[in-house]
Amino acid sequence: MRYRLLRRRLTISAPRVTVRSALPWPLRWAAVAIVLGLCAAMTLWAFDLGKRIAGLDAGSREELQRLRAEVSQLREHNRLQHEKQEAAGSLRIAEQAAMDRLLEQLRQLEADNRSLREDLGFFEKLTPTGKPGNLTIRGLHAETLEGGGQLRWQVLAMQPMRNAPEFKGRLELLLAGTLNGAEWSSTSPAVIQPLQFRQYRRVQGVAALPPGAMVKTVTARLMDGTSLRAAQTFSLEP
Repeated sequence: MRYRLLRRRLTISAPRVTVRSALPWPLRWAAVAIVLGLCAAMTLWAFDLGKRIAGLDAGSREELQRLRAEVSQLREHNRLQHEKQEAAGSLRIAEQAAMDRLLEQLRQLEADNRSLREDLGFFEKLTPTGKPGNLTIRGLHAETLEGGGQLRWQVLAMQPMRNAPEFKGRLELLLAGTLNGAEWSSTSPAVIQPLQFRQYRRVQGVAALPPGAMVKTVTARLMDGTSLRAAQTFSLEP
C-alpha cells in the first residue's frame, strides 16, 4: 500500500502542486513603483541632456535673464517711489509746522493789536478834560463774571497836570443792586485798595459778591484819609 502511494506521487499521475512566492504583495507593488520611478527619472535626464546637446535651453536662459532684469528694474522703481512718498510726507509735515507757526504768529499779532487798541483807549482817556490839578477817576468799568458770584472791575485814576503832587490815599468800591430780589447796597466798601501815584494809575481786580446779589451800579471813590477827592459811578444795566 505504501509502495503504491509513493509511486503515484512520483509518476505523471501525481497530483498538481501550485508554487507561490513568499514575498508579500505590498512589497511587490513598492518594488514596481521604484522601478517605474527610476525609469521616469532616467527618461527626464535623457530628455534634458538632449535639449542641452541640441541647444534648445539657450532661449530659456535668455528669458530667465530678461525676467531677472525686469525684477531688478521693478525693485528700483519701487524704491524710488517709496523715497518720493517719504519725501512728500516730510514736506507735508514741514508745511503743517510752518502753517502752525503762521497761525500762532497771527494769533499773537491779533493779541498785540487788541493790546494796542486798549492802550490807545487808555491814553486817550489821559487827555485832560477837567480843570488842571483836579484828581479824577476815568475809565471805570465793571462786569459780572459767569456764575454771578464775582465782579471784575477796572479803574483809571489820574491828575491831569504837569508836575502833579503825589497822591497817597486809597481806592474804594461801593456796590448797589438787589439781593434776593430786594434793594441792596453794600454798607462797607467791597474793595479797599491803597493807591499812590502822580500822573495816573490803572488798577483792576475781582470782587466777591454775596450769594443772590445782582449788581446794578458800581461807585469808585478816591479817599485821602477821611476826605473824598474824586468819585464816579458805573451802571451795569444796559
